[in-house]
Amino acid sequence: MSDTYLPLSAKPVAIESAGAVLLHRGDAVDRMVFVMQGRVVLGVMGTAQLAHQLGVGEGPFWLEAASGLLNLPHAVDALAETEVQLQYVSVPEFLAQVRALPQAMQNLLLDMARSQRQQTELAVSRVAKDADARCAEWLLRHAEPADQWGALAVRLTERKRTIAAHLGIAPETFSRVLRHLRERQLISGSGRVLGLPNPQALRNLAGI
Repeated sequence: MSDTYLPLSAKPVAIESAGAVLLHRGDAVDRMVFVMQGRVVLGVMGTAQLAHQLGVGEGPFWLEAASGLLNLPHAVDALAETEVQLQYVSVPEFLAQVRALPQAMQNLLLDMARSQRQQTELAVSRVAKDADARCAEWLLRHAEPADQWGALAVRLTERKRTIAAHLGIAPETFSRVLRHLRERQLISGSGRVLGLPNPQALRNLAGI
């Protein structure tokens, strides 16, 4: 039997020293990482070190499993804070194990993965992006088709103060950013529905 399909308890153990970069934000998930022992810091890297720390995990735990489940790039950088012992599982094998679970359990895992991913992306956005980029990303995430020609719009179902709190900015800053986006013709409308006439320009602004 190939080593790839051995049970986790039989997988080889890899040891990484403190300071080793275990995951790079934005990289595709090429394997699932199980941290057996040791402490891992999650955050956003600067030029040579972790510039913003978002959390710490201590083994045993799966490292950034939500990204693998959702077939998305890694949402954060991960550094070994102490020496860590790791085991690796191929993505196809990991997903096959998930698909072997009862459907209700699969649905629960995917719902939890989506929720964790949204929370992680929001946390990264708050520390790694300025207010304009955060707002642009929020608008794109909440955009819906507005007509049969593919135009996009965002319906503001919450008060602007609440949205600003989600984005980690002051309400006055949120209003100012919307005004600037309107002046640049990146959004249209002034009521509860905002049109997005240039989604690609918003993506460029958001860095996505």
